[in-house]
Amino acid sequence: MLAYIARRLLLIIPTLLGIMVINFAVIQFAPGGPVEQVIAQVTGTAADVTARVSGNTGGEAGPAAGAAAAAAGSVTSKYRGAQGLDPDFIRKLEKQFGFDRPAHERFLLMLGNYVRFDFGDSYFKGRPVVELIVEKLPVSISLGLWTTLLVYAISIPLGIAKAVRDGSRFDVWTSAVLAVGYAIPAFLFAVLLVVLFAGGSFVQWFPLRGLVSDNWGALPWPEKIADYLWHMVLPVTAMVIGGFAGLTMLTKNSFLDEINKLYVLTARAKGLSERRVLYGHVFRNAMLIVIAGFPGAFISILFTSSLLIEVIFSLDGLGLLGFEAALKRDYPIMFGALFIFTLLGLIVGLISDLTYVAVDPRIDFESRKA
Repeated sequence: MLAYIARRLLLIIPTLLGIMVINFAVIQFAPGGPVEQVIAQVTGTAADVTARVSGNTGGEAGPAAGAAAAAAGSVTSKYRGAQGLDPDFIRKLEKQFGFDRPAHERFLLMLGNYVRFDFGDSYFKGRPVVELIVEKLPVSISLGLWTTLLVYAISIPLGIAKAVRDGSRFDVWTSAVLAVGYAIPAFLFAVLLVVLFAGGSFVQWFPLRGLVSDNWGALPWPEKIADYLWHMVLPVTAMVIGGFAGLTMLTKNSFLDEINKLYVLTARAKGLSERRVLYGHVFRNAMLIVIAGFPGAFISILFTSSLLIEVIFSLDGLGLLGFEAALKRDYPIMFGALFIFTLLGLIVGLISDLTYVAVDPRIDFESRKA
């Protein structure tokens, strides 16, 4: 097992490198980079933007602003919308964002920094990327952890009940509910919950913004917990409704597959009770794929499923941070988050394999040479 773990850890390096190379290459051909983003703003708010480019924070425009404001005549440029701007201003923008170097040099420099876990500063927020990610992490972890726990707490018992009652009226009407939950995305449920319970058109029982109230710091700790849970009800409910259907059907199908095997018939023939057969023999084998998938499910919900939920409920988490970075072409945040999330995903993949072994020691990855 130690050799298998070592091989998997070594495979993380080329896999991570390949993902970063592909994404970096794709970004080079994507229009609307950070330089073009600033140029687009310069056309309407030259003084404000160029002051930021020149590094001034006291409200003075600085030399870059003067150059932009004094720009005259048409200039041939590789950037869309740059015609008419002073070439010196464009060069200052390129130098600030690092685009005065060839692409391969920028990539190698980025990798060198990432090896030291130095992800640089955000282009437009002016803060370290790691600091921004750590600041947003509690919101996304709250959504991901509560959603994953509730999805498993609902899906496993429901899936077992459906398997035991396969073909019954209970199985039929719960399948109809699951079909609705599977077909309608979580963000539509979120909108419905806002309309019904957050002051949309009916009642306002739950807050619409933030993870906690504005006066949360002044509350005693029991009220802090209650306030936090009060704010989490609607977003977590929306994500659970949109996510439990698939896991429920997986649980049901896993149990049905095991129930029909010969060892179950043998256990019943020996006179064991149905409960003993179900939970003493079937459960462990049927739950292998379900339980072992928990780490991956948590990572998936944490980094992908919460984006629109965060936007709808004004939760300032990783999903919203990444969405804003993509819109603004804030490459340090985009690539820093990609590196961290990919690394976590690869590590979680290894943890999932080890979870399989913990659930069923008969599994031996060592013999797979993977």
